[in-house]
Amino acid sequence: MSSYAILKTGGKQYKATADDVLVVEYIAGEPGDKVELDEVVLVNTGKSVKVGSPFVKGAKVSAEIIRQAKGTKINAFIYKPKKNIRKRWGHRQLQTHLKVTGVTGGK
Repeated sequence: MSSYAILKTGGKQYKATADDVLVVEYIAGEPGDKVELDEVVLVNTGKSVKVGSPFVKGAKVSAEIIRQAKGTKINAFIYKPKKNIRKRWGHRQLQTHLKVTGVTGGK
């Protein structure tokens, strides 16, 4: 069994193993840049499991930025009947695609 980590970024949690591709909230950087995510909630090395309170000390997930992109469009619409009030807007969230290069266990 390979090691994996549960990490937190952008207010969400993701399961990361080596060579995974994750789509996360925007992280500043250019494609090809290396990033280290240190908000690791859980690390499973195959032999032991370490759970943080709230994070595992010394645990890191190394990743490389593959690309910066926008997510799918979210449309919203509000209207009030009999008042001729209509409001429409859309939003596309910025995303970062990461390729996980390694998981480092904590202390």
